[in-house]
Amino acid sequence: MDFELNEEQKILQRSAADFLRRACPKELVRRLAEKGETYSPELWRKMAELGWMGLHLPEAYGGTDWSFVHMAVLLEEMGYNICPGPFISSLVGSIPVLRAGTEARKQEILPKAVSGECILTLALTEADGGYEPSSLKVEAVREGDGWVIDGVKLFVPDAGVADLLLCVARTGKASAPEAGLTLFLVARAHPGVTVTPLKTISKDHPCEVAFDKVRVAGDSVIGPVDRAWPIVKAALDRAAVAVAAETVGAMRAALDLTLAYAKERVQFGRPIGSFQAIQHYLADMWVELLGTRNLVLQAAWKLSTGEPADKEVSMAKVRAAEMGRKATTVGHRIFAGIGFTMEHDLHLYHRRTVAGSLAFGDADFHYERVARSLGL
Repeated sequence: MDFELNEEQKILQRSAADFLRRACPKELVRRLAEKGETYSPELWRKMAELGWMGLHLPEAYGGTDWSFVHMAVLLEEMGYNICPGPFISSLVGSIPVLRAGTEARKQEILPKAVSGECILTLALTEADGGYEPSSLKVEAVREGDGWVIDGVKLFVPDAGVADLLLCVARTGKASAPEAGLTLFLVARAHPGVTVTPLKTISKDHPCEVAFDKVRVAGDSVIGPVDRAWPIVKAALDRAAVAVAAETVGAMRAALDLTLAYAKERVQFGRPIGSFQAIQHYLADMWVELLGTRNLVLQAAWKLSTGEPADKEVSMAKVRAAEMGRKATTVGHRIFAGIGFTMEHDLHLYHRRTVAGSLAFGDADFHYERVARSLGL
């Protein structure tokens, strides 16, 4: 593939950067974090008006129908500006509806997701926080024409503000763990659903979602009964690349902040950027940024073509996770004491990269996927 962005993608990149610089200042990010709020409704509305929520969705549902490479370009700018909100969660939640929902469900939900009226999220992980199908124990039992869901989901992103939950539940027993899983569309306000915010140092708003014998209608099923895993996996792959793209933006911001500081901070009568050790640190950050971005774009391109992309997705995710943490850590070292204070912007990026390294599969999960792709 050609790693150069085309003109359409460059326009998206420039317009997103310009908008977020004005509409998403660090003061807004800090204020929301201090108040424990997930997002700014005003900013969310403006993003929807720009068409960002429907970038990946077909025009028939109000979207733009652009490639996932466009989405990666947009998410890098969002990561650069630490844009708060359930953007990735709603993106991930819309994928199963688009790929496996009935036409009636698509017409009902997707236009509202595009307009920002409906926020979705995927309720997948449980007690061990794993993304392998073998870790999923929450059950749904058929009762008459409907189902009863019982169990607890943990670390559900942005569930506190989501309108609809895509709950993955076990509906059948099979020798293969990925078999017997079904997707259910459940309203957050549905009787028996309890959402409890979890406190994290990253302030990324995961929640515990308890389903206490929740009765849902038969048409709440998204896709085939007992065969939901391929649909879930498609959503997870896009989620992993989305987080990786956002991390690339955080890496770029950390480099820009640190480079500017190295040029202006004087020690021993000269800018610290003139010292070889600092130069090597910054050169290393630049090389790692470019390498990570290329892996992310390659994975996004593979997803856009519909080709098998397990290896590319996992390489991009694990590389972004490791290099994102490294970039912000090196930035802290160069800034020294001031970089570790809560008042400094670098602290915001470090928290985001740490949270991103665990979201939608940690290093072990993705290294194992890469190993399997090699035939091991």
